[in-house]
Amino acid sequence: MLTSFDLGQLILISCLYLLTLFGVAWISDRGLIPRWIMRHPLTYTLSLGVYASAWAFYGTVGMAYQYGYGFLASFLGVSGAFLLAPVLLYPILRITRTYQLSSLADLFAFRFRSSWAGALTTLFMLLGLLPLLALQIQAVADSVGILTREPLQERFALGFCALITLFTMLFGARHIATREKHQGLVFAIAFESLVKLLCLGAIGLYALYGVFDGPQELQVWLQQNQASLSELHTPLQEGPWRTLLLVFFASAIVMPHMYHMTFTENLNPRAMVSASWGLPLLLLLFSLAVPLILWASLRLGATTNPEYFTLGLGMALDNDLLALVAYVGGLSAASGLIIVSTLSLSGMVLNHLVLPLYQPPAGGNIYRWLKWTRRLLIIAIIMAGYGFYLLLAAEQDLANLGIVAFVATLQFLPATLSVLYWPSANRRGFIAGLLTGIALWLVSMLLPLITELQSLHLAGYTLHLDSNNWHLAAIASLAANVTVFTLVSLFSRSSAEEQSAADACTVDNVRRPQRRELLANSPQEFAAQLSKPLGAITAQREVEQALQDLQLPFDERRPYALRRLRDRLEANLSGLMGPSVAQDMIETFLPYKSGSESYVSEDIHFIESRLEDYQSRLTGLAAELDSLRRYHRQTLQELPMGVCSLAKDQEILMWNRALEQLTGISAQRVVGSRLGSLEAPWRNLLEEFSRQSEPHRHKQRLSVDGQARWLNLHKAAIEEPLAPGNSGLVILVEDVTETRLLEDRLAHSERLASIGRLAAGVAHEIGNPITGIACLAQNLREEREGDAEINEISSQVIEQTRRVSRIVQSLMNFAHAGGRQQSSEPVCLAAVTEEAIALLSLNRHAVDVEFRNQCDPQHWVDGDSQRLAQVIINLLSNARDASPAGGLIRISSQASEHSVEWLVEDQGSGIPKAIRQQVFEPFFTTKDPGKGTGLGLALVYSIVEEHYGQISIDSPVDPHSGRGTRLRISLPRHVDTTSPAN
Repeated sequence: MLTSFDLGQLILISCLYLLTLFGVAWISDRGLIPRWIMRHPLTYTLSLGVYASAWAFYGTVGMAYQYGYGFLASFLGVSGAFLLAPVLLYPILRITRTYQLSSLADLFAFRFRSSWAGALTTLFMLLGLLPLLALQIQAVADSVGILTREPLQERFALGFCALITLFTMLFGARHIATREKHQGLVFAIAFESLVKLLCLGAIGLYALYGVFDGPQELQVWLQQNQASLSELHTPLQEGPWRTLLLVFFASAIVMPHMYHMTFTENLNPRAMVSASWGLPLLLLLFSLAVPLILWASLRLGATTNPEYFTLGLGMALDNDLLALVAYVGGLSAASGLIIVSTLSLSGMVLNHLVLPLYQPPAGGNIYRWLKWTRRLLIIAIIMAGYGFYLLLAAEQDLANLGIVAFVATLQFLPATLSVLYWPSANRRGFIAGLLTGIALWLVSMLLPLITELQSLHLAGYTLHLDSNNWHLAAIASLAANVTVFTLVSLFSRSSAEEQSAADACTVDNVRRPQRRELLANSPQEFAAQLSKPLGAITAQREVEQALQDLQLPFDERRPYALRRLRDRLEANLSGLMGPSVAQDMIETFLPYKSGSESYVSEDIHFIESRLEDYQSRLTGLAAELDSLRRYHRQTLQELPMGVCSLAKDQEILMWNRALEQLTGISAQRVVGSRLGSLEAPWRNLLEEFSRQSEPHRHKQRLSVDGQARWLNLHKAAIEEPLAPGNSGLVILVEDVTETRLLEDRLAHSERLASIGRLAAGVAHEIGNPITGIACLAQNLREEREGDAEINEISSQVIEQTRRVSRIVQSLMNFAHAGGRQQSSEPVCLAAVTEEAIALLSLNRHAVDVEFRNQCDPQHWVDGDSQRLAQVIINLLSNARDASPAGGLIRISSQASEHSVEWLVEDQGSGIPKAIRQQVFEPFFTTKDPGKGTGLGLALVYSIVEEHYGQISIDSPVDPHSGRGTRLRISLPRHVDTTSPAN
């Protein structure tokens, strides 16, 4: 047997590992690691590996022993959540970055506009995470007990907690004032994930090649031990693996450590795209080693608990190094989760439990107070986890502890989904549903964990509270939560603040600031008002930070810009002190003026809005004048040319509908603001033109969203109606992009026609030398009939010349265009399709796709084979251009009594419904000039009509993904009159 390790050795190894982790974080924070590595998607993906805690490192082997392949649910659930990143994770990331919501409690407090929502989330999350924290401590302590064979777990656990507390305090609560991302922490967690992956992988490989001597011997052993395989499959058929999938799906979003690493510490939003497939791949690598370790331990008869087979494998083999590798991997997994979870929980407790009850005095250094308070909370949370570990006295399995914690956090899933997809949800429903779900979880799962409660009597039904029925408790608590949440939300009203927050959180929603006037008229007044709760130095620093974030000058006085500044300050303070405290502070010290909601300033826009209100009161001449004003106003609004009216100081007085459509900027947003407030490139264009003396500018090129547009600009000076003597401007903007593009397409079409004629001539000239080569090869074969080698070579030459002739003929057929159908003959669709595919395959620079000819050789139509070849070549070329690399294009046929349908289906991006009726029009194309003429589908439509056929489009083919296009061509079926009648 393996000699037991000395406790001092394990303490030294633990300290060395944690110091290494400390060093990795330290050099990352000092900028000694290149920035591109820190922000690389791989680093972000590895940091998400914090999910694989000691429960995953040790407990999944025990789960595999108990639930068979059901252990995969712990990896598949999280993978499913990340595969849904575009509709689930990325919207949450957008909200958290916009409004500085650093935890799930912040998200709920912001969405439901309730301090109670944040406080209850914090309390229940803290309570639910205690079993998971205790699990990590127990895993490390049990590992020491197994290796040393001495009951030293409690003392070592306390020392381990002290080291982890120190690390978390140093690298988790440093950037309070700047609210920067903890780059050192992110890189250290990524390093920790890599360590445990290498450790688990090394143990799995050793199990495969050291215990079984390779896959073949493993297969033999499994065949000889069918019971091992059957035990893995049985729980999938009978066990609670569906509930496991749901529980671990929720954990990807609601678990504090996952939320923190996924959203709060996200250094590069684009990395979420890579993580959506990278994290499932990472977890797959983790899962591959689990069955190998299980089978190897069963073969060796490892004496440890199945949950510690990862560690017991090395002991069963008397392999010190393998046992130490397992210990370091488990230590790494446990330390990562404790660090990130306590960091997140400490922020939640600070923002939602401490600050609402006590705020630091304005005269002190608030940043320092927040930092040290958070560090004290980190100590308290880790010690609470240690206390819970002592309370359990290591009598619970790791899997059981983990499941209790995961089911607790499952209660937050309904509210999380409602943030994105249910605007009618409100705080009453959330709080009622959460209280119901947590109450059931407390009674059915937590109390049996810490007490001797074994059964629960409800309405004459007895529920046995043991680890085998946990899935019933999970489903019951979640169902009760959802039911109460839904009913209370439906039968109670949301406040205006809740509705506004719901609109801001809804997917694809753009929140517009209300056009209201603030009491504070400058950033200096902002700082003066905020100095009352924050102190002068802190307030000045926060205002400067918000101005820097918005790239606004410190002397900014525009009402619109000041409203943006107010919103930014609320978001920044939310990241510092939580959304509830931030909202109360902003509403108290930076309020809006009462009664100023309906206008911005005394301008022509305001006068017109007043006239609208008084319309019913106007009579006589005033009413007639108002009708005339309305008529002229409506004329300008409906004019099919952009109209922008400017005052002398370049204040925008009018912005008509045509200009709204041209620029994508609504009149409501710009009327009453200065021309300089427009977004580029329209600001530069209009400002430059308004300053120049020339009244006209033709075909001005402008790049908008990466696309070129051409505009004609005209202007005229007019006298301002409310300021006689001051001359304003009216600018007319005419979009001539379509005309310019049409000119380019016509020129390009003429060039293509010339090239087509040249290609036809060249193809014709190639025919003569090819015929000569074929004759020479034929003569050579006849003269040297006895020479087998010469005969073989000449036959190959003849075959290749025939191939060249077919290619030349295809090219000439494709170049042939125009004219009515001259002949009608039986045409085999399969043969025409094969010829078209052969021609298109010659283009080596096109997208590499697979053409699959599934046309029935028995399907014949009446028509011109050359013209029909043009049809299929055009359709296949367009399908290839629309398909991704490696895509599949299917060509098939379907026959009825009198017609044959020719179908071309691709897997491309599809054709939008708005342009589906235009694609057959001449010169209409979605391609850039130089890449398409817009004549291909028009020619196809013309040829199909000549053949008395029809063409239609189905797009998208797959309504779920919105991708794929299918074109159907119906042609008259050829009737073979030579066949005898039945």
